[in-house]
Amino acid sequence: MGIEIERRFLVKNDDWKSQVLIIEDFSQAYLNSNLDDWNIRVRIIDKKKSYITLKSSINGLVNYEFEYSIPIKDAIELFNLSKYKITKTRSQVKINGKNWVVDSFEGSNSSLKIAEIELNSESEEINIPLWCGDEITGIKSLSNAALAKTSISELSIRDRMKAEDP
Repeated sequence: MGIEIERRFLVKNDDWKSQVLIIEDFSQAYLNSNLDDWNIRVRIIDKKKSYITLKSSINGLVNYEFEYSIPIKDAIELFNLSKYKITKTRSQVKINGKNWVVDSFEGSNSSLKIAEIELNSESEEINIPLWCGDEITGIKSLSNAALAKTSISELSIRDRMKAEDP
């Protein structure tokens, strides 16, 4: 079974940039619009590799995630057919022996940077880098799928976080 355990944080400054190991350009399109159901995503990396992903939240921290390679030609066609898209640059960094990614969004989400770390278990302890700000793990309105549907230029980060409060 495909399980992803991930924590996410807003990035508050550029101190992470000196630790970048790999940079990749991502184009993502979402083939459905219901954020409470399975997300179906097409991802193209550096215009060379492409994947289709099925993802569903279990509890905010843990997701079902199934990802499969698909031909780049198919991915481009699906991307072009979708109306929900995002583009971002993903930077991979290693902090305290752990792999982190920082997504720097483009277009109408360009003011946004999000750091993510995948964990081996829900109880795994991590040292959060000083350049990380508010934790946004489990906030659906700040998921990539939500940002593809309603960009950060249409609804601020603070408003999105308030919308998630019980």
